[in-house]
Amino acid sequence: MERLQIVSAEDGMVFYLITLTKITVMFGIIMLTVAYTTLAERRISAFIQDRLGPNRVGPMGLLQPIADGLKNLFKEETLPASASKFYFLIGPMLAMIPALVTFAVIPFAAPLPTSWGVVPMIIADVPIGVLYILALSSLGVYGVVIAGWASNNKYAFLGALRASAQMISYEVGLGLSLITVLMLAGNVTLTEIVWKQQELGLWFSLPLSLGFILFLICAFAETNRLPFDMPEAESELITGFHTEYSAMKFSMFFIAEYAHMVTASALMATLFFGGWDLPGSWDDVFMHDGAWISGFTGDGAPISASLSVWKTLATFLGFAAKTGFFLLLYIWIRWTLPRFRYDQVMELGWKIILPISLGYAMIVAATILTLSQSGIDYGFVFGLVLTVVSGICTLAFVFVVDRGGTISGAASGKKVGV
Repeated sequence: MERLQIVSAEDGMVFYLITLTKITVMFGIIMLTVAYTTLAERRISAFIQDRLGPNRVGPMGLLQPIADGLKNLFKEETLPASASKFYFLIGPMLAMIPALVTFAVIPFAAPLPTSWGVVPMIIADVPIGVLYILALSSLGVYGVVIAGWASNNKYAFLGALRASAQMISYEVGLGLSLITVLMLAGNVTLTEIVWKQQELGLWFSLPLSLGFILFLICAFAETNRLPFDMPEAESELITGFHTEYSAMKFSMFFIAEYAHMVTASALMATLFFGGWDLPGSWDDVFMHDGAWISGFTGDGAPISASLSVWKTLATFLGFAAKTGFFLLLYIWIRWTLPRFRYDQVMELGWKIILPISLGYAMIVAATILTLSQSGIDYGFVFGLVLTVVSGICTLAFVFVVDRGGTISGAASGKKVGV
């Protein structure tokens, strides 16, 4: 079996040039995606509200993000006299940096064969991928809290307090919803999680359907998007934590928000929808005993994988499409659902998400243990059984835990709300 070596640090200058190229290209793609997600949000919201949206700058308004960026660069920077200057200035940076660096551990395409060796399509394939994302994404709230506190404005400070409470409430649920993924994959490296979905023959959104729903809810809360935009809540707090900011510092908070959206969307695609994996086994490729294989024969012999540039390109486009779908979902929900009350947000996080995540993790763990002891190996049948169990849990969550107004409707006479 052909053993193609991965380009590593032992290759010296080649490895560093390839890594620098990946960083530059992906940073450019993320910033471009962030810029045009703002345009997409404005156009989609206009479509929902039966109006036009930005359509003056460039063909179909495509140059509007560039015009907005130039406008913010040349606007006057303001600094409140009573603000704490140092912390006021670093707040936007602390919000923006974690949002951009978390993408480094997400694989975005199938490995690329080159004349120097195989190049993994991930910036940093560290063995703590999921833990790295959880750690850095939670640091983003420090920028929001410091900005709200340093502004010396009561509305901004209230927004900062809400952001910290919301982060604590939903970080717990987010981590618990990922436990089922880690149990099924047996690894915290995102590359391995993608490979495990290929080996299973099912994307984790089916055998872990309730885990995906819980993760989706917590991801909305962690990114402070409607219906969880408590730190901003313009009807109550003017614009919340960034009330006193202007020009480019004001824009940096929105760059951070949309970058968090891109990372969360890419993470949902990776953890629950196969990442760069496309339907069918034609693109399956993972490392086994130092060789790239696409699977195993009936008697357990590995099947050599064929790597190619067109497969890398196709899988990258598939990964981009999945990420784009979740970005569209973020936008659609923002302009469809009303904002929750603060007490509803806290109740959902602590009284519903937390106990259900714990119970679901126990059910999945018991199912995996039972299947293993019954002699059912990790594979398609294994995944089908888990799909049935998770489907039952999901139906129970949707119809039994639902408290009226969502599934059964307000006519049921139950209490409407979360």
